[in-house]
Amino acid sequence: MLHYVFRRLLMMIPTLVVISILVFVIIQLPPGDYLESHIAELQSQGESVDPQKIQFLREEYGLDKPMWQQYLTWATGMLRGDFGYSFEYDLPVSEVVGDRMFLTVLISLITVIFTWAIAFPIGIYSATHQYSWGDYGLTFLGFIGLATPNFLLALVMLYFANIWFGTSIGGLMDPEYIDQPWSWDKLKSVLAHLWIPVVVIGTSGTAGMIRRLRANLLDELKKQYVTTAKAKGLKPTKLVMKYPLRMALNFFIADIGSLLPSIISGAEIVAIVMSLPTTGPMLLSALQSQDMYLAGSFLMFLAVLTVVGVLVSDLLLAWLDPRIRLQGEASK
Repeated sequence: MLHYVFRRLLMMIPTLVVISILVFVIIQLPPGDYLESHIAELQSQGESVDPQKIQFLREEYGLDKPMWQQYLTWATGMLRGDFGYSFEYDLPVSEVVGDRMFLTVLISLITVIFTWAIAFPIGIYSATHQYSWGDYGLTFLGFIGLATPNFLLALVMLYFANIWFGTSIGGLMDPEYIDQPWSWDKLKSVLAHLWIPVVVIGTSGTAGMIRRLRANLLDELKKQYVTTAKAKGLKPTKLVMKYPLRMALNFFIADIGSLLPSIISGAEIVAIVMSLPTTGPMLLSALQSQDMYLAGSFLMFLAVLTVVGVLVSDLLLAWLDPRIRLQGEASK
């Protein structure tokens, strides 16, 4: 096990190096840079541009150097914990991400808990009561959840939340708490607004998870070892929980590789519609404005979470399912 983990960790190094090069090159592909776009925007608005400040920023962050030197400056800076400077926000990248990261993680984790808490019992019930009226009804609701776009559901939820509960439309807290230090009142305001994005983001994920769990569990329930266990008189509830459900959870564990980065990146479209101060809209804005250090550092963070998540999911799969081996064995 330790040898396998060590080997995978060594493989992460060249993987992340290649990813960092691709991220940097792709961000640099559009013509110009953030400063050129900023100058053009100011001139279009009739505002003056301070050439000394522009030249200082170019020299300070190496934008006047060749691309390979800019990459080395950015990559070595990340190894030292310096993620660069956000031109758009006029702040270091670490300060820009700050509160947004906390709110994104809070929303995403609660959404994951909400999704699993609903999907697990419904998926198990649908699989163990196949073709019953309950199964048909839950399947119908699941298809509606899959077919409804999240941004449309967000608009509907915002309207009814304002009409029924008096919760202000948009945002994740009352306006007076924006840019204010954290306090108990601010936390209560966040919790009062939090349920709306959690329900909106979790709806499609819950519906999809129910369908996958139902299909996987039905496949396991039709296997020979289940028939044998029934013939031996094992209680139905214990039978389902001990073996078939455990095997049906493989896809949940395999999804950890994509779950970790999704927790950080958040649901971008829903966040934009609902004006949520999360990292998703920030990343899209950074990519549009060519804020290279902010966008590149955030994408690298997502890449690290992805490779770590894949390793964690592989280890958990080997622990959960005895049929999975971390090392290949010679056939006898």
